[in-house]
Amino acid sequence: MSTQSLRWWSWIHKWSSLVCTVFMLLLCLTGLPLIYHHEIGHLLGNDVEAPALAPEVAANPPKANLDEVIASAKALYPNKIMMYMSQELDEPAIWNVTLGDHPNDEHYKPIAVDARTAKVITEPAFEGGAFMSTMLRLHVDMFAGLPGMLFLGFMGLLLIVAIISGVVLYAPFMRKLDFGTVRHERSTRLKWLDMHNLLGIVTLVWALVVGATGVINTLADVLLKVWQATEIAAMIEPYKDAKPLVEMASVDAAMKTAVAAEPGMQVGFIAFPGTPFATPHHYGVYMHGDQAFSSRLYKPVLIDAGNGTITDRRELPWYLTALLVSQPLHFGDYGGGWMQFLWAVLDVATIIVLGSGLYLWLKRGRKAKAEAKQEKTAPGMQPVLARSGEQR
Repeated sequence: MSTQSLRWWSWIHKWSSLVCTVFMLLLCLTGLPLIYHHEIGHLLGNDVEAPALAPEVAANPPKANLDEVIASAKALYPNKIMMYMSQELDEPAIWNVTLGDHPNDEHYKPIAVDARTAKVITEPAFEGGAFMSTMLRLHVDMFAGLPGMLFLGFMGLLLIVAIISGVVLYAPFMRKLDFGTVRHERSTRLKWLDMHNLLGIVTLVWALVVGATGVINTLADVLLKVWQATEIAAMIEPYKDAKPLVEMASVDAAMKTAVAAEPGMQVGFIAFPGTPFATPHHYGVYMHGDQAFSSRLYKPVLIDAGNGTITDRRELPWYLTALLVSQPLHFGDYGGGWMQFLWAVLDVATIIVLGSGLYLWLKRGRKAKAEAKQEKTAPGMQPVLARSGEQR
């Protein structure tokens, strides 16, 4: 690599890293507890558990009618409307019901209802409690909504640029050293430089995966709006002149119709008319598989909320599929405890990479000032190294 190219790549790496470092540190620090959000929720007592049944009943548990489940939830808030109801793959004994003042209510009321008896279990803590809710909002949008999400997406792109430029610079800067060398006998700055380079290479693939999936996740609202403006608009074209719904068909019957239409799949969640995942005239019944990967891929079945018949069912567009796949991959949700542990270790390593990079930049600035002061006292002397280089 020529000296000019080296300086150019060093400049790219330096400024792409500096601009995003503080925000990446924020995301890594808030992302660490989110990796273990289920475990932390259980520890804090925020997880909901279904009541135990008698042994003779537990062997073959009943399934409550969904209309009864909804009636139990609405009895707590009669003036609110249904938004969603969902089931976790590992907790089929609970229906998570969401009620709001309107179909896009951000201050919704979550209610856990026993899927076997249709009795209300509890009103879960919003987003897993105050601590986890704060961590999630900081990680997703810094409490700034869509602008915050898009800003963090741009920071993610800068992280990817910093990683790629760091890989380009790794070979020329480490060509005289064996892989993994950390020169403990040299200065503190050189020791941290070697550690920064080593951990940067070790976490390379993980950081790229998490950075890329994070960027995709920040586009969730935008991608959803694109889907609504294209495919959902095409689905509801026959209903453009339809009158508003007066009475709605049985939700339980709608679910059974969707299950019969998609054998081998099960209900992930049901979106009610007017919500972003349905239409003003339909229930959106979202089916998924029962495996770690297939459980993240949904297939929507649109059912006329007036008469309970299927009007459309189709695969999600590729960009929404990419979003659904990237969300659990971003937090290491695919592979159980071992994958969570690996994600946590790599997250901590990335925090060290980011922190050491900031430290090296600050030390570099002090060194540059010292060299400038030395040049003033000895004008004929020139620095031995180029500014983009590092003494070996």
